[in-house]
Amino acid sequence: MKKVLSIVAASAMLAIVACGPSAEEKKKAEEKKIQDSIEAATRLQDSIAAEEAKMMMGDSTATDTAAAATTTEAAH
Repeated sequence: MKKVLSIVAASAMLAIVACGPSAEEKKKAEEKKIQDSIEAATRLQDSIAAEEAKMMMGDSTATDTAAAATTTEAAH
């Protein structure tokens, strides 16, 4: 009976260890997470640059919004 339990226990331990992701899969997942973070930061940076460019070009929408915010703050 002890032999059977030992074999079952050893098999269960091997099955648990074998179910996890491999080192290569973990590395790929980490690289993808880093790449996604870089892409998100780049999109944010591009968005900020576009807004700054609008403000520098004298876009009336951006200027009007900033002026309205200033007026509203001054009124309170």
